[in-house]
Amino acid sequence: MKRIVWDQPERVMQFVAERTGEAAYRDYTAIGLERDGELVAGVVYQMHTGPAVLTHIASDGTRAWLTPAYLGAIFRYPFLQLGCNRITAIVRADNADSLRFVEHLGFEREGVMRQAERDGTDLIIFGMLKGECRFIEGRHHAALLRAA
Repeated sequence: MKRIVWDQPERVMQFVAERTGEAAYRDYTAIGLERDGELVAGVVYQMHTGPAVLTHIASDGTRAWLTPAYLGAIFRYPFLQLGCNRITAIVRADNADSLRFVEHLGFEREGVMRQAERDGTDLIIFGMLKGECRFIEGRHHAALLRAA
């Protein structure tokens, strides 16, 4: 059974950090999804400035976690609960799967941070505005209500 994990930000943050190559994230909150007690996806939100927040997304490598309820949760939280106008995602230029994924979610490519990684790899900046997000209402919201 799948369950949205709202109350274990440290556990979710570690899951995401392990899969994104980070030691940890600071000043964050996180929402996870578990299947039969095991985390299969997590989203970390950090650097919330009021109108914007930075997000980091990771999964177990499958697409089974892309449920309407979880998509509703991870986008309603920053846009409705935090009151953000935008979400920012930063992806390594050599991570083709992640680049396709964030574009599929509806993020728009906004810029490049040249040689921003220690190994000289560029980082691609993506943004999504509240008005562009298709996961806030409709079937995603309805699925989230059913999961509650």
